[in-house]
Amino acid sequence: MGAPAGNQFWKLRSKHGRDRIFETPEILLAACVEYFEATDKRFWNKTEFKGSEAQEVKIPTSVPYTLTGLCIFLHVNTQYFGDFKKTCTKDFSIVIRNIEEIIYTQKFEGAVVGAYNANIISRDLGLADRKEVEHTGELKQIFKIGDQEIEL
Repeated sequence: MGAPAGNQFWKLRSKHGRDRIFETPEILLAACVEYFEATDKRFWNKTEFKGSEAQEVKIPTSVPYTLTGLCIFLHVNTQYFGDFKKTCTKDFSIVIRNIEEIIYTQKFEGAVVGAYNANIISRDLGLADRKEVEHTGELKQIFKIGDQEIEL
């Protein structure tokens, strides 16, 4: 049997929905700054071969900031972050835009100075080199059915 029509049982709940992960924009920003600082302390070793004897050398390289890395650090997934971005208040949207711009700039500048692979970063940032070819002539399709030709 269902609840009676016009019931108000929902008002008896102590809270509605789950708690927000980030109560204020300042808490979100502080958590992101923590991610940036932690990432700045991390390094990957790039292997290169130097000299006539091809001596193997490990060169420490910095790690780029990524939205996926940020989400892992914050214990959320990228879907949650995207949904939060769509539904957040203006204060949160300003912080989120700044975070995305910091990530973009760090990757872009790292690729420009050669710290990161420019091809991979440019694709990730949507900076692919495109060539567009415009065809000005008409395209005709001719179908031959028996002795008859049909042009489309």
